[in-house]
Amino acid sequence: MILTVFGLFLLCIGMALFFLLPSRSLVQDLRSRGVSAAATVVGVDSKPKYVKVRLVSSPQAGTEVKLWDYAGMLPETQTGASMIVTYDPEDPSRILTQSWVKDPPPNLPAYGTAAIAAFFLLGTVALVFRRRWILRNWPSDASVAGSAKAHGSKSVRLTKP
Repeated sequence: MILTVFGLFLLCIGMALFFLLPSRSLVQDLRSRGVSAAATVVGVDSKPKYVKVRLVSSPQAGTEVKLWDYAGMLPETQTGASMIVTYDPEDPSRILTQSWVKDPPPNLPAYGTAAIAAFFLLGTVALVFRRRWILRNWPSDASVAGSAKAHGSKSVRLTKP
């Protein structure tokens, strides 16, 4: 039981890192070497699954790329809208809106899985302390069982969990 809960903790930590690290890495890369440019939105899926933009004012002018999502989110926009984007000059497909590079939105999937991981860690600690308490306080002497029967109490099966 303890190992199962601890395994769930490790799984949740892995998921939190999976959601957190790529988006943080992208933002840090764009902050350090990104180039800002004006862009026009040329396509938006209805869900949105993607937002496609055409760079207007940059050395890559005319290039159409899909914006990267940040924590599974894309900016709300519509076809024909203008926006300022920041892209990696070495790989123009790594692109985010400039406002998200300056101030990224909350990464809810990473925060949520980290909270669940904290819950499982607390559960693991509680189970360990409970197990230690039971092992320390459990009667291990057979004479205790005999004295319980002598005092007229119901028979109790004394086994360790």
